[in-house]
Amino acid sequence: MLTRRSLVAVATVAPSLCGSGLARTLKHSTPPSASSSYRAFLASVRREALDKGISATTLSRAFTLTSEPNARVIKLDRHQPEFTLTWAQYRDRVIGATRISQGQAAYAQYGKLLDAAGAQYGVDPRAIMGIWGLESGFGRKIGTFSVIDALATLAFDGRRARFFRGELFKSLLIIDHGDIAPEAMLGSYAGAMGQPQFMPSAYLNYAVDADHDGRRNIWTSEQDVFGSIANYLHGSGWQPDDPWGQKVQLTREIEQSEIGRSNKQSLGAWMARGVRREDGTEFSQADVTGAIIRPDGPGTEAFMVYRNFDVIRRYNPSDFYALGVGLLGYAIG
Repeated sequence: MLTRRSLVAVATVAPSLCGSGLARTLKHSTPPSASSSYRAFLASVRREALDKGISATTLSRAFTLTSEPNARVIKLDRHQPEFTLTWAQYRDRVIGATRISQGQAAYAQYGKLLDAAGAQYGVDPRAIMGIWGLESGFGRKIGTFSVIDALATLAFDGRRARFFRGELFKSLLIIDHGDIAPEAMLGSYAGAMGQPQFMPSAYLNYAVDADHDGRRNIWTSEQDVFGSIANYLHGSGWQPDDPWGQKVQLTREIEQSEIGRSNKQSLGAWMARGVRREDGTEFSQADVTGAIIRPDGPGTEAFMVYRNFDVIRRYNPSDFYALGVGLLGYAIG
């Protein structure tokens, strides 16, 4: 999902930013010229939206949520932290004992819905749990910003104005369809929405009405949340009954240059080079293809990853993120 700028910022923000408690409409004073330009911008969006078939009623209601650029959104967009975390530091942040226990409690409550979503779409429910946990803390932190206000601000005064303008129109389509009221469309400062933190484009492509109430509600319907995440993974190529990966040990050193997602070999070939399961035993299927990643370099944790690891990365293109999703799911399930 295109909601964050840098790999490490992606990795660290997913579980925390959207629930940071920032006021949804916190604003600073805006110069009159900026306010005037913003009103003209909104007028142009309104005209184009009407041409696209979005109702005037939807637009009037949505645009009551944004009257001037949101200074907090602009500040966060322009000053995103460029943390440099090791994999070990990231792992401890996102797969700690508290998060695992929260996930186990959530699974005890929603396990039947998770299993049903996984079965319907051929997706491991543990992967759904991992994404749900990293994106919104199992639904506890969906974000406090008005998506309309955030996207309009970024479309007007952002680094990627064209992208956010497109997302703004898509958010208006979602409202016009009746899936969510404008006031209830909450998310991150970058417009990532609800419990799975879908951008509007991802919502239009993958959100589903799993509870059959006539709305695709990724904000308060856990059934829709699980179905939507599962549909995203399914649509991204998830292979049923295949693992995403596993921790391994290297009994003989392998150069870091020979490690990485692009260097895929059969497990038989890797075993010939001394790669074993975490417990030291050989792999049972020598013809399966996988790649080794060792995020922190020689002498540190290594993982064998398969096709479904790349599918998780379609949700967020970070090795740290995909490992976090997979390992959190395993720890919970």
